[in-house]
Amino acid sequence: MNLLPASVLRTAALGCATVLLAGCATTGERHPSDPLESMNRGIYAFNHGVDRAALKPVAQAYRDYTPHWFRTGVSNFFFNLDTPITIVNQLLQGKLLAAGQDTLRFVLNTTLGLGGILDPAKDANLPRHDEDLGQTLGRWGVPPGPYLMLPFLGPSSLRDAPSHVVNRFLEPFYWYNAGNERWVSLGLGVLNTRASLLPLDATLERTYDPYGFIREAYIQRRRFLVYDGNPPEETSEEPMEEPMEEPLEEPEGESRPPDQPD
Repeated sequence: MNLLPASVLRTAALGCATVLLAGCATTGERHPSDPLESMNRGIYAFNHGVDRAALKPVAQAYRDYTPHWFRTGVSNFFFNLDTPITIVNQLLQGKLLAAGQDTLRFVLNTTLGLGGILDPAKDANLPRHDEDLGQTLGRWGVPPGPYLMLPFLGPSSLRDAPSHVVNRFLEPFYWYNAGNERWVSLGLGVLNTRASLLPLDATLERTYDPYGFIREAYIQRRRFLVYDGNPPEETSEEPMEEPMEEPLEEPEGESRPPDQPD
């Protein structure tokens, strides 16, 4: 029986983590990137309930009762597990140097790093990268489309949503047909991601509209990633027209003074 990949479940944790308040009032103006806001807010409220009822309490216990070195090893393991997704998308984007670096990083951490629990590639000065199908499509000119709040998976867009499906076939665990080890590893990945996001809860609770805050943060972050940290300046689709200068009218009842003789 095939299970959801670690990246999907960790994305679900991210989505539930960001959904902290339900039933927020909508603003007066509709956001141009969010034509489905009413539906999205309903899903937002559902994710909030799932997070508060189940995921957040377990994540807090995981953070409080496991040592830091253990959580670091878990984070390293799942980041290493996602590296093949990054490598494939780097090749699709033509980033051959980065793909070579991440291939070497994956080999080192999988072998010398005990399956990715340790990070010897860091000592070798090999940088970490993060690429997915949504970034690849964006690099090739596909617009993001409308903003979406997905059940369990959290913030997304029409362009980014297929990544949750494609990533499944690129993860090693998809091809690993074992028993309980797979369940434990995937569940641990969800808890680790949610625990790492616990410090953000207080910030979101202080915002006037957490849904709008999350939406703006997601849209800007994805744009930042698509352009590798150097997005172009946003310009208006229609240039502003300069007003035409009208000739001054002469006041009524006043005549123009005669020309002075030379």
